[in-house]
Amino acid sequence: MVKIAPYGTWTSPIGAADAAAAGGGLHWVDLHRGRVWWAEGRPAQDGRVALVRDGQDLLPPPWNVRNRVHEYGGRPWVVLDTPDGERVAFTNWDDQRVYLFDPDDPDPVPISPEPDRRHGIRYADLTAGPAGEVWCVRETVTGDARTDVRRDLVALPVDGSAPRVLAASHHFMTGPRLSPDGTHVAWIGWNHPDMPWDGTELCVAEVGSDTHRVLAGGPREAVCQVEWEGRELLALTDPDGWWNLFRISLDGAKKNLAPCPEELGGPMWRLGNRWFAALDQGRYLVLRSGALAVLDERSGTVTDVEVDLPVWQAHLAVHGGVVVSGAAGPREEATVVTLDLSTGELTRLTEHPASLPPADYLPVPRERVFTGPEGQDVPAYVYPPTNPGFAGPDDERPPYVVHVHGGPTGRSVAALDVDIAYFTSRGIGVVSVNYGGSTGYGRAFRERLREQWGVVDVNDCAAVAQALADEGTADGARLGIRGGSAGGWTSAASMTSVKTYRCGMVAFPILDLRGWTGDGGETHDFESRYVEGLVGAWPETADRYAERSPSNRVDRLNGPVLLLQGLEDEICPPEQADRFVAALDGTGIPHAYLTFEGEQHGFRKAESIVAALEAELSFYGQVFGFVPAGVPVLELRT
Repeated sequence: MVKIAPYGTWTSPIGAADAAAAGGGLHWVDLHRGRVWWAEGRPAQDGRVALVRDGQDLLPPPWNVRNRVHEYGGRPWVVLDTPDGERVAFTNWDDQRVYLFDPDDPDPVPISPEPDRRHGIRYADLTAGPAGEVWCVRETVTGDARTDVRRDLVALPVDGSAPRVLAASHHFMTGPRLSPDGTHVAWIGWNHPDMPWDGTELCVAEVGSDTHRVLAGGPREAVCQVEWEGRELLALTDPDGWWNLFRISLDGAKKNLAPCPEELGGPMWRLGNRWFAALDQGRYLVLRSGALAVLDERSGTVTDVEVDLPVWQAHLAVHGGVVVSGAAGPREEATVVTLDLSTGELTRLTEHPASLPPADYLPVPRERVFTGPEGQDVPAYVYPPTNPGFAGPDDERPPYVVHVHGGPTGRSVAALDVDIAYFTSRGIGVVSVNYGGSTGYGRAFRERLREQWGVVDVNDCAAVAQALADEGTADGARLGIRGGSAGGWTSAASMTSVKTYRCGMVAFPILDLRGWTGDGGETHDFESRYVEGLVGAWPETADRYAERSPSNRVDRLNGPVLLLQGLEDEICPPEQADRFVAALDGTGIPHAYLTFEGEQHGFRKAESIVAALEAELSFYGQVFGFVPAGVPVLELRT
């Protein structure tokens, strides 16, 4: 029997611990000699990342297969064929060194030098080079400032002897690839102030040469993946505004294999993603805005693969017509799968947590397109309150929270997020907005945010929230906004510039744009000039930086805020949140500030995830006027 109860008070079998159990995530799925490998987050083990082969853990705690390159990390392991047999090289979080071990008798030994300072040398994007070498990106800390970093592409001999430099062409580099005949090496590079989705260069050089040529890319073209095909290169790049697959010869001739207004690539937030993989002559597996598809060069077409999991991770690997990757759906979190393309048989290699509730407690998002303030399309996913045991009173509309994805060069997808289900199963609706600047819709949509961060994102999210209220889907007096990282920026910027929301949850945020410049010194090197494209040239537009920063607008705050912050965060360090809260204290505006020891950018430990979610639910209850069941009361201060 369905019980009628106020929204927000519904009881739910989805606890914060269930969200924590689902919060580890899958990383870097791959194949080697027909066996499936992947990395997997373990919230219950202090958030470490485990290495798994065919479902079996290979390294016990405290080994943590993760690295700090660009602070977001990159591909942290590779399987090698050596004269002594199969070996695995991996990066370990604790010291950031590269280790080697026999997967059948694990006893890792370091093969990279010990740095002079903790985490002073880091490695990522590990790939197999010539016999006896691991090719990768090396990041070296050169001083005490967060931007004092140098990068090289290096070869690490597996015997632990001295590394050799392959290339040092740009401030940022990734993807070293040796041609099949061993004569050329290709890679991708870019420099400040560009981000890798703004402009990169595809470089090629003869092995042993100190000079290279640029075959593709530039200030307004971003190559995001490159692989060899014989003596030619295959590259995902966007000279026409969409990431398409090109064949590029060594003399620079280019051919788009299937011209289409579709995104077949994505932003290089982490190094080592694979958005395409070769199937057979003239056919390639690709991701069309995250959905699995086959590109046929002969017909020039891109055709979706019929499969019940619509969201695929950029870890594509293929062997004998069988694709391996991570995939997810509206009621299924990311799982490692194999798909036989000849039969359509899909096999799941990882299981969901046993505690995951029945499917009827999990919201199925409705993909909608709203109209923004200037008439533009704003895509979003609407997650209505969903609980088979409860319904709201006829005269009440549910509270809704706008979820803002990070990046801001990122996107929301239609995959199960147990954090969202935690709220919707209690009667709180959620809408996840792909505001201007999001990926998956081409360069023009992405560049709507150029110099407009804190304006376009704020206005697009507010337009969606207001539309839900105007149509009667949401209670217009009980709208909130939540986000982490760049989403935390938009949440804070919204709370200090529009009147749409009653409250905001702000996690590990950017709050002071001045501090996020290279001069400001409060962020890491990779993103230290990101804001120049998002806000404007620095320091020429310093007034714009000051005007938009929530840290300078505390007096305009429109309602209560909850701030969450990891104390070891090098991307959005706690200094900015500390200052914001200090300015809030004594204003009379209800707020709370929770900090988490041992957490970096985003929370990995189960206890942190639980505490954060329960605090957020209590926060909404106090602001929206309901008493949620079964969570501690969050103390708000003024």
